[in-house]
Amino acid sequence: MLLALAAQKGWLIHQLDVKSAFLNGYLEEEIFVEQPKGFAVQEKENKVYHLKKALYGLKQAPRSWYSRIDAHLMNLGFEKSLSEFTLYIKKVDGEIVVISLYVDDLLVTGSSKELIDKFKKEMEDVFEMTDIGMMSFFLGMEIQQKQNEVFLCQQKYAKEVLKNFNMEGCKSTATPMNQKEKFCKEDGAEKVDEEPYRSLIGCLMYLTTTRPDIMQAVSLLSRYMHCASEIHFQAAKRILRYVKDTVDYGIRFSQVKDFNFHGFSDSDWARCADDMRSTSGYCFTFGSGIFSWCSKKQDVIAQSTAEAEYVAAAAAVNQSLWIRKLMTNLHMKQEIALRYLLTTRLQFLFPII
Repeated sequence: MLLALAAQKGWLIHQLDVKSAFLNGYLEEEIFVEQPKGFAVQEKENKVYHLKKALYGLKQAPRSWYSRIDAHLMNLGFEKSLSEFTLYIKKVDGEIVVISLYVDDLLVTGSSKELIDKFKKEMEDVFEMTDIGMMSFFLGMEIQQKQNEVFLCQQKYAKEVLKNFNMEGCKSTATPMNQKEKFCKEDGAEKVDEEPYRSLIGCLMYLTTTRPDIMQAVSLLSRYMHCASEIHFQAAKRILRYVKDTVDYGIRFSQVKDFNFHGFSDSDWARCADDMRSTSGYCFTFGSGIFSWCSKKQDVIAQSTAEAEYVAAAAAVNQSLWIRKLMTNLHMKQEIALRYLLTTRLQFLFPII
């Protein structure tokens, strides 16, 4: 979502890294540790250390680090989003700076380069930082930033997955799965070793971070990680065959003239042959690439296609309300209420001002 907004506004996203982040956190609890081997104080070997700051390996370390960085950002005048606790916004004289925090990585963007440079200096005065510059690689995602355009993919990761499962020279396919293919737990096929199957599904699930085109197929196959058969394994390998010729696929966000918030939702009915549950799916976009999507088996058994559609619509509306709150925090207020149009597919449109 942040990438989509940056592309629309013409902002560049910068990345900062805090060195040894957890060592900056102050502990609130009393914690004692043994003296490290080889560094014990002579004649005081039976004594222990009373920790004042966090160490890596302590379960309190992430919380203490977050408390420290949270207090520092609030002192700098940032406001924390109540809908997303790792999102901070600061508005000065009509200019805005947005911070997205992920453990020790900070993504910084906004409308003013001067404010961004000032923020970097303020952080470097307190923490030992590495200014990586414009974000180009983050959590396995490759990001290419241009003026009013952002493209992200996982090409390197996809090639590594193909290599790990010896599928580099496989024959490619045009689709990730057969259109009307259904799976079940007891399909009569021979069971396979669950460990490589789980590993494959886990790799594919991480690949869906930038590949919504395989989300549906991966979601279906992830339901059989405890009872995988040869049929399930072959279906998973078919996804790899599809990925082979589409390793450079990703999501492109670009500036659009009609900047509106679009959402789409759909469902099947009784797709799962084991418990007759339906599958919900939705995606959201600002007019270019989609930035939020989901494909998930419903928690209830729908008695009709209409009920399955409404269950899917409820999940999509829940997500859309959360996104609306984030947009409000980012000072992009929506002047009109949501409008819903429910047919075979739910579509709702609400302009961003």
